[in-house]
Amino acid sequence: MLGVTSKSLPLWVLNQTVSVDLLIKVLEENWMSATKFLAPAIGAIAIAAGGTAAYMHFKNPSKDVMTPLAIAQIVPDDAYMAAFISADEQAWTKLKQFGTPEAKVVVAEKWNTLQQQLLTQSNIDIEKDLKPWVGNTMVALLPNSGTTQKTSVLVVTSIKDKISAMNFAMKLANQGGSKAKESDYQGNKIIENTANSVFAAVVKDYLVIASDRKGLEDAINTTKGQPSFASKPGADSLLAKGVDVQNSIAQVYLVDYAGAVQALTNSSNQTTSLPSATLEQLKQVKSLVAGIGTDEGGIRIKAVAAMNPQAPKWDYKPTPGKVIAQLPANTLALISGANLSSYWNQATQQAKSYPEGEQAIAQARQAFKSADFDLDKDIFGWMDGEFGMALIPSDRGILSQVGFGGVMVFNTSDRKAAENALSKLDNLAKGNAVLVQQREMQGKKITEWNSPMGAVLGHGWLDDSSVFVAFGGPLAETIATNPSPTLDSSDTFKGITGNLPKPNLGYVYVDMDKTLTLLTRVGAISQRGLPADTIALLNSIRGIGITSTQADSSTGQVDMSVALKKGQ
Repeated sequence: MLGVTSKSLPLWVLNQTVSVDLLIKVLEENWMSATKFLAPAIGAIAIAAGGTAAYMHFKNPSKDVMTPLAIAQIVPDDAYMAAFISADEQAWTKLKQFGTPEAKVVVAEKWNTLQQQLLTQSNIDIEKDLKPWVGNTMVALLPNSGTTQKTSVLVVTSIKDKISAMNFAMKLANQGGSKAKESDYQGNKIIENTANSVFAAVVKDYLVIASDRKGLEDAINTTKGQPSFASKPGADSLLAKGVDVQNSIAQVYLVDYAGAVQALTNSSNQTTSLPSATLEQLKQVKSLVAGIGTDEGGIRIKAVAAMNPQAPKWDYKPTPGKVIAQLPANTLALISGANLSSYWNQATQQAKSYPEGEQAIAQARQAFKSADFDLDKDIFGWMDGEFGMALIPSDRGILSQVGFGGVMVFNTSDRKAAENALSKLDNLAKGNAVLVQQREMQGKKITEWNSPMGAVLGHGWLDDSSVFVAFGGPLAETIATNPSPTLDSSDTFKGITGNLPKPNLGYVYVDMDKTLTLLTRVGAISQRGLPADTIALLNSIRGIGITSTQADSSTGQVDMSVALKKGQ
């Protein structure tokens, strides 16, 4: 895994894969138990709420207690990750305008299943019983206090309507049959659901649920003066400011980024921990906050990382976007950026800090050396300009069966080195009985590797500084003959990436509509056995666009746009 330094700020994006993968594993490990104790937990909360009716005074709390900063004051300071979920009905309603009829049916079925489970297990109606009083919520992950490393989950929900909450509590109390045990801690009544070991209490204007008793006790302690998540250094500004996205529905906070990744590693079932050198690199990132919202095009996700002040400053150089104008409008997917040679150099330097990384680099170099290539000079050495790697549809020649091929475009300041590398590549092909031939297309010399089924690979120069490599003869011709219209003029590309910031460091772009249509046609989706529900949800996505920018010398930002189809 590559580390993160502010000198190589774009690489911090790669590390989000680490934390996201780990978070998914943690959620998967806890999901089944969470769904099993959902109804009993709500029942325990209701009993706790009913037992504190006198405290509630029939007076609703102010909006100040529903902010992320206010709720985080109930969360213990050992929480390494917290997510704020908005109860703003208007923000959630915006999502209802999106989705195909098929996708809406899938979502409705999932929602109805949850509703039916609650009705069956505890006679709870989400719309009538919960929605009137459940306010903004914060879900926090804490280290488990027991011998297991499994994550402890804490949920803090603001009560936006105390009368509705009390009426709901009375309703459940009258039903009876609850498997709950009461106890007292610091003057607060704690309700434990003995069947599932879920703990709940009313704390100030909040209902608190915990997967273990210590987590709930620690939450109560924060109201008695013990440190909270909000009191962590720098947390107050993160919680107060968050991330600016339209119609925000959720915000995620990692006040100590390195600590959170380490905790996620420890809480997952991984057999190995992060190398110390990698952890040191992660410490270059001080904090991370991400927000999810909706705009007119679909879902918008933004993540902002603050680098440690001691970290070296990085010279931000946005990509010019020239490569986008060299690709055809029907491009299926794209990864673009600039200066791969610099990223490679940084990766090799960081790899020296730990044996695994150094061994991987050495093995890669040896593999290329066996084919008479110097990986540092012949491959990455000349890749100092903008680059783009794209998947493009084609139903001709050798690509007719798969329906698409790949194209790579590199801008370089060292044409001689690039030509030398391509010459070595051609000689390697000739040495393996591949027919290598040259031909001209609109005044451009194109070198192709031919087979009985057609050209397998082609490469050439688009101008003095732009070289391309295309997999499949038809695509070599497409790129070499100046495709029109181009990707940057495409309504689809502009619709998916138009709300992303510019200038930027390049794009990750997927035209989901075209990609799924193609994969369905060639049978790739059906062969993988994707569930019909998954296919329906994917078909509601027009496309995905991701880019990264630098707000200032010590702040990196990643923006993601999930363009959705409008509902009918």
